[in-house]
Amino acid sequence: MAGIEESEELRQAGERPDTTAGCDIVIAGGGYVGLSTALAIATAAPHLKVTVYDAAPIEALSGDTRASAIAAAAVRMLGSLGIWDRLAPLAQPINEMIVTDSRLADAVRPVYLTFEGEKGDGPFAHMLANRDLVGALRDKALERGVELVNGDRVSDFERGEAGIRVTLASGAVRNARLLVAADGVRSALRELAGIRTVHWPYDQMGIVVTVRHEREHGGRAEEHFLPAGPFAILPLKGNRSSLVWTERTADAKRLLAMDDFMFALELERRFGHRLGEIEAEGPRKAFPLGLTLARDYVQDRFALVGDAAHGIHPIAGQGLNLGFKDAAALAQTVVEADRLGLDFGSKTVLERYERWRRFDTVRMGVTTDVLNRLFSNDLAPVRAARDFGLSLVDRLPRLKRAFIGHAAGFDSHAPRLLSGEAI
Repeated sequence: MAGIEESEELRQAGERPDTTAGCDIVIAGGGYVGLSTALAIATAAPHLKVTVYDAAPIEALSGDTRASAIAAAAVRMLGSLGIWDRLAPLAQPINEMIVTDSRLADAVRPVYLTFEGEKGDGPFAHMLANRDLVGALRDKALERGVELVNGDRVSDFERGEAGIRVTLASGAVRNARLLVAADGVRSALRELAGIRTVHWPYDQMGIVVTVRHEREHGGRAEEHFLPAGPFAILPLKGNRSSLVWTERTADAKRLLAMDDFMFALELERRFGHRLGEIEAEGPRKAFPLGLTLARDYVQDRFALVGDAAHGIHPIAGQGLNLGFKDAAALAQTVVEADRLGLDFGSKTVLERYERWRRFDTVRMGVTTDVLNRLFSNDLAPVRAARDFGLSLVDRLPRLKRAFIGHAAGFDSHAPRLLSGEAI
């Protein structure tokens, strides 16, 4: 889908209702997906009133120590939304990535696959602190007239023929034409809507921690496949890196319970000595890993975006970028329907967003599931087969370029924002 082109088909959704709603769109969730959805709509259709509710207080933003990999296509989107110039000095380009496969006790970790950014195309991804990303999105959203409310959340909703009545935890009520759930993988609004999911846990946890190291990383990311799961080293500004460390649940809990000295020893065993002495910086956190795919993305006057629609394993580093694709696709669907004078909250219009995003997210969910099962084990025949496969990819330039393009988020059917175009 390159946009809403079949105007006759869309007109069957009905003309825009005459409504005097308190706002046009309510978005539940003030993370990067909810904010980018709001900003994209407000930028392209400033006459639409958008309100974002987030349960967390504004002070929580400064306490987020995580960082995320932003694919090149998402960088284009942030440029289209007018905030990448502010973020670029804070972001660390990923210029190279290596993939190894070994056991924890191995003295040498052979490199089976390398990726380098294509000359002239720039880095295929950047690392950026979550608080910087969310802060820039908030500032620009406010500038565009988006109403941001922290410390309150959507607790219930009731649909009518021409709108949706939204009840907040504070007891306040708002009327709108569309409710967007961007409230995370354990979405309460998805449950209230009765949308079922496909879900299975991996008996794994992802440990997230930032480390400071003695030597420069040179913009190189590393993915070490160990028997318990991937150990990813992602470069940050300065001599710092963000780690996404997968362990079996019982082992992860044991590691989190260790004192700083013992945790540092276990960290060093996995990190290695290439970057000199290392030291954990800030708190260590962990979250359970699993696959969650919503069976439906939309209902009448209701849409899921981001982790509320799909939660995947971080093995491919694509969770954030899937969320940006959702935001861009939903914003384009809403704005183009509004320009045609249609009711963008109707299920007929919203189903176009669902069809646009469903295949991509299911494909990525299945891909990460297969990769996790393939690499999170120590079976000799499986190890031999996957190492042969990695080496083969490394020797086929055309296939490598295809992998790089996919990691960068380039797609001929992507929403306009992800191509650097305005809606």
